[in-house]
Amino acid sequence: MKNSLLIICVFTLGGMLGAHHWVPSEWVKGNTTMLILYALILQVGIGIGSNKNLKEMLHALNFKMLLVPLSTIAGTLLFSFFASFFLTHWGTADCMAVGSGFAYYSLSSVLITEIKSASVGVQVAAELGTLALLANIIREMISLLGAPFFTRVFGRLAPISAAGINSMDVMLPLVYRYSGKNLVPLAILHGIILEMSVPLLISFFCR
Repeated sequence: MKNSLLIICVFTLGGMLGAHHWVPSEWVKGNTTMLILYALILQVGIGIGSNKNLKEMLHALNFKMLLVPLSTIAGTLLFSFFASFFLTHWGTADCMAVGSGFAYYSLSSVLITEIKSASVGVQVAAELGTLALLANIIREMISLLGAPFFTRVFGRLAPISAAGINSMDVMLPLVYRYSGKNLVPLAILHGIILEMSVPLLISFFCR
């Protein structure tokens, strides 16, 4: 919760700085955004590669374990598809790109803004990137606050699925508490698979 509030504060500060033109123009017009994007993707690779349990999880990998992240991806994209009928300002592919963030608000918002800028312009792309940022922050906060309810109503796998990529980091203590210690490896694998799918799915829907 604290991290999510911090992200919102930083985002608000950035909006204020941009609105009052208190940042160098090179930061907006140059390659700064793309460099940040490359750094985020590099961090994803480093995080996955340095995971101490990665080798054990790969050895224990079986089809049943893959059903959880695959179901999370399918369910999120299906919800995003239906949401596009109510968000008439955005197309179906745009809504599904936003949903493809899976609570990875930092990477998804930057990636969507960068890819969409070429086709719809910087302003519209920034609006969609902002929507992605807010949608994925809200998803994280709902998963943090709703973990006990999800477990009680939908079962032990529900907090893992609702958390998106955060099932392997921010939500892991709550997964341990409400879903059980035996589902922690599954939660880590779930987060890793979703994290790898974010740039692929967003690139697909944005293009």
